[in-house]
Amino acid sequence: MTSSVHAMKAMLLAAGFGTRLFPLTLDRPKPALPVLGQPLIAHGVAYLARFGCRELVVNLHYRGEAIQSALGDGSPFGCRITYSHEEGAILGTGGALDHAKALLNPTETFVVMNGKLLTDINLEAARATHRNHRALATLILKPNLRRERFSVVQVDEGGAIRRFAPPPSDAGSSVPVWEAPPLFFTGIQLLEPEIFDYIPPGVFSHTTTDVYPRAIADGQRVMAHVAAPDEAWYEFSTLERYLDLSCRLAGDERAVIRGAACQVASDASLARTILWNRVRVGAKVVLREVIVGDGVNLPDGATLSRSAVVRADGIDPPALDALVAEGKGKLVGENFIVHF
Repeated sequence: MTSSVHAMKAMLLAAGFGTRLFPLTLDRPKPALPVLGQPLIAHGVAYLARFGCRELVVNLHYRGEAIQSALGDGSPFGCRITYSHEEGAILGTGGALDHAKALLNPTETFVVMNGKLLTDINLEAARATHRNHRALATLILKPNLRRERFSVVQVDEGGAIRRFAPPPSDAGSSVPVWEAPPLFFTGIQLLEPEIFDYIPPGVFSHTTTDVYPRAIADGQRVMAHVAAPDEAWYEFSTLERYLDLSCRLAGDERAVIRGAACQVASDASLARTILWNRVRVGAKVVLREVIVGDGVNLPDGATLSRSAVVRADGIDPPALDALVAEGKGKLVGENFIVHF
């Protein structure tokens, strides 16, 4: 899908620690994890570029060099990328916007998107909603059909957002056909420059808890655009989701996804497994639902299931000792293994 009647500036949020994807995020932030052969955030940049967003700001904090290495100046994507470095403490989504204000320098509608997403949601349709309602902010929502642990966004009959609520108490269950599923925020939003009037300056803040409620209380239009059911949206926030969604996107629920320069013994047995780059899988190895990091060597006869494996020598020795002592993973030969 390609469309844009008017170019917009955009900001991609990429500063988080990715703690729920540990140990894959020991050497890179979540948006730098490989998905479909390229860093996850590259899909976000390409998506925004398709809709005419040619000037992008990306915020960085944890392992920001991995993001810069993946994206560069944006020229391969047909856009220009500048980086907002959050030194010291991380700032949250609202604080990130405040910190990047001078780089964004918005004079009209701009887009903010989480860097951990892969989507084909029609951004131009959302912009039409935003424009038609003359909104201060328009958040793209989707129905939470599986009642996953996403916060609930409550919307009135006119499409205005009224409040943000905790995840559904029956998270994990399906929604009865006669009951409308709760709506959740996709992490994609269109904003007017006046949003900065509601962001606490110079401090940590989140848009959904500290910014939008203030704007709503002040009578501003904070609107919902509910994406169509067939518009794809994938969020990679846990080891399980990363594995499941990668296999789904590969078109095979039992997929074996291989990066560059991998060597797999002919008698190894792999299913629902992701190999990053330069992985060696020895003879008679059995892997079921395993994510294997760069450069890992799995010795002959190894058997693993529902695990993430990285090289132990990539972890600072005192930190590695602490992780093992705290039960956050196991040291097996030259590998550090976390079960999920």
